[in-house]
Amino acid sequence: MDMEYVYWERRSDHPQVAQIVLNREEVLNAFNTAMAEQLIEVCHELRELKDVRVVGVRSSNSKAFCTGADLKERNSLDDDQWLEQHRIFQNMFNSLAKLPMPTIAVIDGYALAGGMELALNCDFWIVSNRSILGLPEASRGIMPGGGSTRLLAKRIGIHRAKEIILTGRKFTAEEINSMGLCNRLVAPDEIDREFITLAETISHNAPLAVQLCKTAIDELFTLPERDARLREIEFYNQCIATEDRYEGIRAFNEKRDPHFVGA
Repeated sequence: MDMEYVYWERRSDHPQVAQIVLNREEVLNAFNTAMAEQLIEVCHELRELKDVRVVGVRSSNSKAFCTGADLKERNSLDDDQWLEQHRIFQNMFNSLAKLPMPTIAVIDGYALAGGMELALNCDFWIVSNRSILGLPEASRGIMPGGGSTRLLAKRIGIHRAKEIILTGRKFTAEEINSMGLCNRLVAPDEIDREFITLAETISHNAPLAVQLCKTAIDELFTLPERDARLREIEFYNQCIATEDRYEGIRAFNEKRDPHFVGA
């Protein structure tokens, strides 16, 4: 596949950290069908790499993280074609959400509509203070289709999620941060450093344990308490027989840093 609009790369300074780069600058990274298919392919490639421990999602430029679906392309679609295209878009969002390693949205510039939803399908947000975010779908006669009505209330509560979705207005980074969506709110020239600091901190930990923690948090959040307790111990028990668990204990007792291998 010709990866014109999306590609991934390892950080040369931190090889256990990869980053997905959105690269359709001329339309502020609005995603068309081809771009969505390329992001799906990139996520598939990353899932197969055992030595990548953290993945960032970012733009190739500082104008926009992503401004959602390309409405010029969608203007030519009939209802059946629209639904088929959205099936591809759903696969794109799900492919990102299902990456086993933690994902960090690095947001600088506009993150609107499906662009904000791409970020919501990541685990962490690092946001520059000049960014503008919002979910304007209701003002265009539709609703968010990439997970906002599922995911946003889990992060900031129902009342704030409804404010963002039902007003359809744009919010400053400071407003979004005050609602609790940002892990870090930083100046634009600090955004890369904050991304690497967070990614490196996570990547030093045992990768299987980190992945199980991520999956457990996501899954247990919506379960009834009794079911969550039973499922939690199942996740915990998966760590017991791993080499990394043995290494963690050895390193503690030998007073040295552990060397985790992901096994």
